[in-house]
Amino acid sequence: MRQNTLVHSFLLLLAAAIWGSAFVAQSVGMDYIGPFTFSAIRNTIGFIVLIPVSIWSRHAFPENSKGHRFGLSKQTVTGGIVCGVVLCASSNFQQVGMIYTTVGKAGFITALYVVFVPVFGVFLRKKTGIRTWISVALAVIGLYLLCIRGTDLKLEYGDMLMLICAVLFAVHILSIDHFIGGADGVSMSCIQFFVTAVISTVLMFVFEKPDADAINMSWIPILYAGVLSSGVAFTLQIITQRHLKPVVAALIMSMESVFSVISGWIVLGEVMSLRETAGCVFMFAAIILSQLPGRKK
Repeated sequence: MRQNTLVHSFLLLLAAAIWGSAFVAQSVGMDYIGPFTFSAIRNTIGFIVLIPVSIWSRHAFPENSKGHRFGLSKQTVTGGIVCGVVLCASSNFQQVGMIYTTVGKAGFITALYVVFVPVFGVFLRKKTGIRTWISVALAVIGLYLLCIRGTDLKLEYGDMLMLICAVLFAVHILSIDHFIGGADGVSMSCIQFFVTAVISTVLMFVFEKPDADAINMSWIPILYAGVLSSGVAFTLQIITQRHLKPVVAALIMSMESVFSVISGWIVLGEVMSLRETAGCVFMFAAIILSQLPGRKK
């Protein structure tokens, strides 16, 4: 069981790595198109990519270890719709917020879902040990060192949008934890992208004027975000959260900030400062602490 937990933790860490590198794609893509257009096309691609995967998984794995049959069950559909609405709200708040605030502050504030998940869990009567709270504190310190430059912590309009985004991402994590027990993870992910794509498309036509030429200029970052960030990473999140506690999952996913720094170093040639390196160390320490086996009673 412990080995399976580590495997699922690694897969979720892979999702965080994809999200971290996709942060660049999100920023570059909005050089040509609006946030709702980017979100609509990105999630449509994610939905299309997952259709054949969902069909294959229902035939390859008819039921899970607890005897729940995979497929379009009531819980799968309901979970997909609820998670889709929350994901749509959180991702669009993030896309719009990136226009009005710096990337560093956006990364830090968004990743504060690592704090909101255990706080919300208290109200949902989910037990959180002292070691997990220490891990959360280490993660926040690491995120601060990674993302915030200087001492400017003033929340402006864009920062408030990102704060709402962080709250909604925490709700998304807890929503997955609520529905995934008896649901088909891949089908649920497919439904959530369909819901997100439909709502984002409506917002696109209401608030923006999509242009085919502009979309064509952004096809590489859109395709990357749609296939990998949406189709692959969010599906890995849903599948792995079945085997992980919500707080631990949030800690692992917050590593996307670390991977965004690393991808900037590898792809763009950016050099990490001593401060950023220290932030990475704090983040890795938080993840390792959260994964250490507890003492037997």
